[in-house]
Amino acid sequence: MAEWRNVLPQEWFKCVNQEVKVTAHDKQQYEGFVYTVDPVSASLVLVTFEEKRNASVRVVSGHAVRDMQILRAGDEETEKMMRSLFTPAASQEFSTEELEERKKDLRAWLEKNLIPVTDEGDVLRVADVLTISAPYGPEQCSSINEIILARVQSLVENKPGRENQR
Repeated sequence: MAEWRNVLPQEWFKCVNQEVKVTAHDKQQYEGFVYTVDPVSASLVLVTFEEKRNASVRVVSGHAVRDMQILRAGDEETEKMMRSLFTPAASQEFSTEELEERKKDLRAWLEKNLIPVTDEGDVLRVADVLTISAPYGPEQCSSINEIILARVQSLVENKPGRENQR
């Protein structure tokens, strides 16, 4: 892989949810699943699971990354475990049926506004650059593209009927 800080953000996004090995300039190595990449500093947030319910989170500064290898693709269970670490307690206040209805309503709203969206299990994915996880509010939008993030968050915030979903 090219110099980490010179890699395009689209390439960083492909690393999200993948198990990786990162080698720092001091030859230190770190392994874990990429939760996100900071678009400004190129820093990686790695999650390592010791057991089903225990996880550690490490931030590897972008300037320290010398090399990064993808070891294996993250599966759906790993993605759910990572999301549960960072999902606000608010999403746990909704039943499975309520979350499914919120997801369906938001997808319809985005499609009505000509936003390309796909349903990938518990996550809505917008144009392969943004994800929206449960409970499907503006706070659950995640992207390394700040412009798209702001626009989609604004659209989600202004969805009719949203005031009844708080």
